[in-house]
Amino acid sequence: MKVGGAKTRAYDSRKRASAAAQTGYRILQATEDLFMAGPLADVTLNAVAERAGVTVQTIIRRFGGRDGLIRATAESAAARVSAQRNAAPSGDVQAAVENLLDHYETTAPLALKLLADEHSSADLAAITGAARQLHRQWCGRVFAPFLEAMAGTPDHDRRLAQFVALCDVYTWKLLRLDAGLSRDQVAHSLFEMLEPFTRRP
Repeated sequence: MKVGGAKTRAYDSRKRASAAAQTGYRILQATEDLFMAGPLADVTLNAVAERAGVTVQTIIRRFGGRDGLIRATAESAAARVSAQRNAAPSGDVQAAVENLLDHYETTAPLALKLLADEHSSADLAAITGAARQLHRQWCGRVFAPFLEAMAGTPDHDRRLAQFVALCDVYTWKLLRLDAGLSRDQVAHSLFEMLEPFTRRP
Protein backbone atom coordinates (compact mmCIF):
# COMPACT_ATOMS: atom_id res chain seq x y z
CA MET A 1 0.00 0.00 0.00
CA LYS A 2 2.87 2.34 0.74
CA VAL A 3 4.28 1.90 -2.73
CA GLY A 4 0.89 2.40 -4.34
CA GLY A 5 0.29 5.45 -2.18
CA ALA A 6 3.65 6.91 -3.19
CA LYS A 7 2.84 6.41 -6.86
CA THR A 8 -0.54 8.07 -6.40
CA ARG A 9 1.02 11.05 -4.61
CA ALA A 10 3.66 11.43 -7.32
CA TYR A 11 0.97 11.29 -10.01
CA ASP A 12 -1.18 13.84 -8.17
CA SER A 13 1.85 16.10 -7.79
CA ARG A 14 2.52 15.97 -11.53
CA LYS A 15 -1.13 16.70 -12.26
CA ARG A 16 -1.09 19.70 -9.94
CA ALA A 17 2.11 21.02 -11.50
CA SER A 18 0.67 20.61 -15.00
CA ALA A 19 -2.57 22.33 -13.99
CA ALA A 20 -0.63 25.19 -12.39
CA ALA A 21 1.47 25.61 -15.54
CA GLN A 22 -1.67 25.70 -17.70
CA THR A 23 -3.23 28.28 -15.40
CA GLY A 24 -0.13 30.44 -15.60
CA TYR A 25 -0.13 30.20 -19.38
CA ARG A 26 -3.80 31.20 -19.59
CA ILE A 27 -3.20 34.22 -17.37
CA LEU A 28 -0.20 35.42 -19.39
CA GLN A 29 -2.00 34.85 -22.69
CA ALA A 30 -5.07 36.70 -21.42
CA THR A 31 -2.88 39.64 -20.42
CA GLU A 32 -1.25 39.74 -23.85
CA ASP A 33 -4.61 39.43 -25.63
CA LEU A 34 -6.13 42.28 -23.62
CA PHE A 35 -3.16 44.51 -24.37
CA MET A 36 -3.54 43.81 -28.08
CA ALA A 37 -7.22 44.74 -27.87
CA GLY A 38 -6.77 48.14 -26.23
CA PRO A 39 -4.60 50.41 -24.09
CA LEU A 40 -2.48 49.10 -21.24
CA ALA A 41 -4.83 50.84 -18.79
CA ASP A 42 -7.53 48.35 -19.78
CA VAL A 43 -5.36 45.43 -18.67
CA THR A 44 -6.78 45.19 -15.16
CA LEU A 45 -6.64 42.24 -12.81
CA ASN A 46 -10.40 41.84 -13.04
CA ALA A 47 -10.30 41.81 -16.86
CA VAL A 48 -7.44 39.32 -16.95
CA ALA A 49 -9.09 37.08 -14.38
CA GLU A 50 -12.36 37.02 -16.31
CA ARG A 51 -10.63 36.27 -19.60
CA ALA A 52 -8.39 33.56 -18.12
CA GLY A 53 -11.18 31.96 -16.12
CA VAL A 54 -9.48 32.41 -12.75
CA THR A 55 -9.93 34.58 -9.68
CA VAL A 56 -8.10 37.85 -9.05
CA GLN A 57 -6.63 36.26 -5.92
CA THR A 58 -5.08 33.50 -8.05
CA ILE A 59 -3.32 36.14 -10.15
CA ILE A 60 -2.12 38.01 -7.06
CA ARG A 61 -0.81 34.81 -5.45
CA ARG A 62 1.07 33.89 -8.60
CA PHE A 63 2.34 37.25 -9.83
CA GLY A 64 2.10 39.57 -6.84
CA GLY A 65 -0.27 42.07 -8.44
CA ARG A 66 -0.70 43.97 -11.69
CA ASP A 67 2.90 45.24 -11.98
CA GLY A 68 4.25 41.75 -11.48
CA LEU A 69 1.78 40.39 -14.02
CA ILE A 70 2.83 42.94 -16.65
CA ARG A 71 6.51 42.16 -16.05
CA ALA A 72 5.90 38.41 -16.21
CA THR A 73 3.96 38.75 -19.46
CA ALA A 74 6.75 40.85 -20.97
CA GLU A 75 9.39 38.37 -19.82
CA SER A 76 7.42 35.45 -21.25
CA ALA A 77 7.02 37.18 -24.62
CA ALA A 78 10.69 38.20 -24.64
CA ALA A 79 11.82 34.64 -23.91
CA ARG A 80 9.62 33.35 -26.73
CA VAL A 81 11.04 35.90 -29.17
CA SER A 82 14.63 35.33 -28.05
CA ALA A 83 14.37 31.56 -28.50
CA GLN A 84 12.95 31.97 -32.00
CA ARG A 85 15.41 34.64 -33.14
CA ASN A 86 18.44 32.87 -31.68
CA ALA A 87 17.77 29.90 -33.95
CA ALA A 88 19.25 31.87 -36.88
CA PRO A 89 22.85 30.83 -37.64
CA SER A 90 25.64 33.38 -38.00
CA GLY A 91 26.72 34.32 -41.51
CA ASP A 92 23.80 32.76 -43.40
CA VAL A 93 21.87 35.67 -44.93
CA GLN A 94 19.07 33.54 -46.36
CA ALA A 95 18.51 31.80 -43.02
CA ALA A 96 18.61 35.15 -41.25
CA VAL A 97 15.93 36.63 -43.51
CA GLU A 98 13.72 33.56 -43.18
CA ASN A 99 14.12 33.64 -39.40
CA LEU A 100 13.26 37.33 -39.37
CA LEU A 101 10.13 36.83 -41.47
CA ASP A 102 9.01 33.85 -39.38
CA HIS A 103 9.24 36.20 -36.41
CA TYR A 104 7.51 39.22 -37.93
CA GLU A 105 4.73 37.25 -39.60
CA THR A 106 3.58 36.07 -36.16
CA THR A 107 4.65 38.74 -33.67
CA ALA A 108 4.87 42.03 -35.60
CA PRO A 109 1.36 43.15 -34.54
CA LEU A 110 2.41 42.93 -30.89
CA ALA A 111 5.73 44.66 -31.57
CA LEU A 112 4.04 47.49 -33.48
CA LYS A 113 1.44 47.92 -30.72
CA LEU A 114 4.18 48.13 -28.10
CA LEU A 115 6.10 50.71 -30.12
CA ALA A 116 2.97 52.80 -30.70
CA ASP A 117 2.16 52.85 -26.98
CA GLU A 118 5.66 52.90 -25.47
CA HIS A 119 5.54 56.56 -24.42
CA SER A 120 2.38 55.99 -22.39
CA SER A 121 4.01 53.79 -19.77
CA ALA A 122 7.40 53.23 -18.17
CA ASP A 123 6.65 49.49 -18.26
CA LEU A 124 6.13 49.57 -22.02
CA ALA A 125 9.20 51.76 -22.53
CA ALA A 126 11.29 49.19 -20.66
CA ILE A 127 9.88 46.38 -22.80
CA THR A 128 10.59 48.15 -26.10
CA GLY A 129 14.04 49.18 -24.90
CA ALA A 130 14.90 45.55 -24.18
CA ALA A 131 13.45 44.52 -27.56
CA ARG A 132 15.65 47.05 -29.38
CA GLN A 133 18.69 45.71 -27.56
CA LEU A 134 17.77 42.13 -28.48
CA HIS A 135 17.34 43.09 -32.14
CA ARG A 136 20.70 44.90 -32.20
CA GLN A 137 22.43 41.91 -30.62
CA TRP A 138 20.75 39.59 -33.15
CA CYS A 139 22.01 41.71 -36.05
CA GLY A 140 25.48 41.81 -34.55
CA ARG A 141 25.52 38.02 -34.25
CA VAL A 142 23.97 36.89 -37.53
CA PHE A 143 25.92 39.43 -39.59
CA ALA A 144 29.14 39.06 -37.59
CA PRO A 145 31.22 37.72 -40.54
CA PHE A 146 30.38 40.88 -42.52
CA LEU A 147 31.34 43.14 -39.61
CA GLU A 148 34.60 41.56 -38.48
CA ALA A 149 36.86 43.47 -40.86
CA MET A 150 35.48 46.77 -39.50
CA ALA A 151 35.92 45.93 -35.81
CA GLY A 152 37.07 48.88 -33.74
CA THR A 153 36.30 51.45 -36.42
CA PRO A 154 33.41 53.92 -36.90
CA ASP A 155 32.54 51.93 -40.04
CA HIS A 156 31.57 49.00 -37.83
CA ASP A 157 28.99 51.00 -35.90
CA ARG A 158 27.59 52.53 -39.08
CA ARG A 159 27.29 49.16 -40.82
CA LEU A 160 25.70 47.54 -37.77
CA ALA A 161 23.18 50.40 -37.63
CA GLN A 162 22.40 49.74 -41.29
CA PHE A 163 21.75 46.06 -40.60
CA VAL A 164 19.55 47.03 -37.64
CA ALA A 165 17.51 49.42 -39.82
CA LEU A 166 17.14 47.06 -42.77
CA CYS A 167 15.93 44.26 -40.51
CA ASP A 168 13.70 46.43 -38.33
CA VAL A 169 10.01 45.69 -37.84
CA TYR A 170 9.15 49.05 -39.41
CA THR A 171 11.00 48.02 -42.58
CA TRP A 172 8.90 44.84 -42.60
CA LYS A 173 5.77 46.95 -42.05
CA LEU A 174 6.58 49.27 -44.97
CA LEU A 175 7.10 46.33 -47.31
CA ARG A 176 4.53 43.83 -46.06
CA LEU A 177 1.66 45.94 -44.79
CA ASP A 178 1.98 49.36 -46.40
CA ALA A 179 3.19 48.18 -49.83
CA GLY A 180 1.19 44.94 -49.70
CA LEU A 181 4.06 42.71 -50.80
CA SER A 182 3.84 38.96 -50.30
CA ARG A 183 6.16 37.25 -47.85
CA ASP A 184 8.31 36.00 -50.75
CA GLN A 185 8.50 39.51 -52.20
CA VAL A 186 9.51 40.90 -48.82
CA ALA A 187 12.25 38.28 -48.57
CA HIS A 188 13.48 39.15 -52.06
CA SER A 189 13.47 42.85 -51.19
CA LEU A 190 15.48 42.27 -48.03
CA PHE A 191 18.01 40.13 -49.92
CA GLU A 192 18.44 42.93 -52.46
CA MET A 193 18.93 45.58 -49.78
CA LEU A 194 21.32 43.44 -47.75
CA GLU A 195 23.33 42.19 -50.73
CA PRO A 196 25.78 45.14 -50.97
CA PHE A 197 26.67 44.69 -47.31
CA THR A 198 26.93 40.90 -47.34
CA ARG A 199 28.70 40.35 -50.64
CA ARG A 200 31.46 37.78 -50.30
CA PRO A 201 34.87 38.92 -51.67
